[in-house]
Amino acid sequence: MSFKTICTALFFYSSVLLAQQGFEFEAGKAKVIIPFKFINNLIIIPVQVNGVTMNFLLDTGVEDTVVFSLDDTEELQFANIEKIQIQGLGSALPLDGLKATNNILRIKNYIDKNHTIYIILDQDFNVSSQVGIPVNGILGYHFFQNDVVKINYQSKKITVYNHSNFSKKTNNRFTKLTLDIQKNKPYINALVAVADNDTFNAKLLIDTGNTDALWLFSEKSKNIKIPIENYDDFLGRGFSGEIYGKRARINKIQIANFILEKPIVAFPDLVATKNITIVEDRMGSIGSEIIKRFTVYFDYKNNACYFRKNSNFGESFSSNMTGLEIQHQGLQWVEESYEENPALANNLFDNNGEKIINNLKYKFNLKPLYVVANVRKNSNADLAGFLKGDIVLKINNHNSYSYTLQQIIELLKSDEEKIIEFEIERDSKILQLQLQLKKIL
Repeated sequence: MSFKTICTALFFYSSVLLAQQGFEFEAGKAKVIIPFKFINNLIIIPVQVNGVTMNFLLDTGVEDTVVFSLDDTEELQFANIEKIQIQGLGSALPLDGLKATNNILRIKNYIDKNHTIYIILDQDFNVSSQVGIPVNGILGYHFFQNDVVKINYQSKKITVYNHSNFSKKTNNRFTKLTLDIQKNKPYINALVAVADNDTFNAKLLIDTGNTDALWLFSEKSKNIKIPIENYDDFLGRGFSGEIYGKRARINKIQIANFILEKPIVAFPDLVATKNITIVEDRMGSIGSEIIKRFTVYFDYKNNACYFRKNSNFGESFSSNMTGLEIQHQGLQWVEESYEENPALANNLFDNNGEKIINNLKYKFNLKPLYVVANVRKNSNADLAGFLKGDIVLKINNHNSYSYTLQQIIELLKSDEEKIIEFEIERDSKILQLQLQLKKIL
């Protein structure tokens, strides 16, 4: 199972939104380079909001800027606040929220002095638990609207150019595609082949906030037929609740002259999409599992994007082979030993002249706590006895906190037939469980 989709669509029940000018370079600047963290197929960048530095998910699939998980940012101040409701993917009711205007957002020398932010008050909406580091918001269209944005997944750097600085950057090494910007979101056309002789043209949202390779909406076209070999899965959590559907492997997708074979596709069910407004002829989304295989330029003003494949291009499309989903559940105090004056450790003696064998001292450190967030029904994890809420203590005889969440997820997608040993805590009891990786598709 691929990692969760954080959010793929968002709209507001509030009053009609006023146009924003977006980000601009400070005087004398024409380029900015922004390093990013790439965790579980999500781009995380540092953003200053009204002088407070926060981590934001950069998401082409979202129009407006959203802030949440504000418990650790009490110093952040907002002005001009009004109450609204927020609706997005998922089956639940809209969320209560706030709209704050006239905010200052800064990313190095790239700044927006009149930015509108939407604040989610529901603390259950927590992206941080799904990536293992604090994430406080989502930044979308307004980052891309004015200038040219280059995303280099190899160097993990974003470069923003003004248009005069950009003209010679792509030359013949990149393939130009037409971007269709609708409702402030980017769409391209691609050829999709569900089966060998079943190819059709599909309008797809480019969605860097979607961790999967591809989403297809089966109700949007008779050409979108879910392959017989599929399985039911939890696809993620949107702004309005959990998203379920099916996963299957299709024959290929072709973007311009780039052919990607055997991608794993998610087919969300109708319950997840019935309450949102989808562009009429849109058939799905291209997610980061595909986008990360390219270096990409986005030029919204000129309705263009530029693709060049990178070293990730030839990787096969894989999925979680266990049915087990693990997430970060905050921090725990852990007692750890350490050597004091290790250089002298072999020459220490007590008051009686006896050599000191153990020079260890102890201290407490905060370490990540991992729990089982979901177990797919009838999966290997289900059959092995895992339950939602299990606390993961050890993996392959190593303390779970010695792993990053990214490393755990990669382990669950590693070699078929591999056996992974778990020690878990459930209802104050310690259990030993064994899990074997098995390819599903």
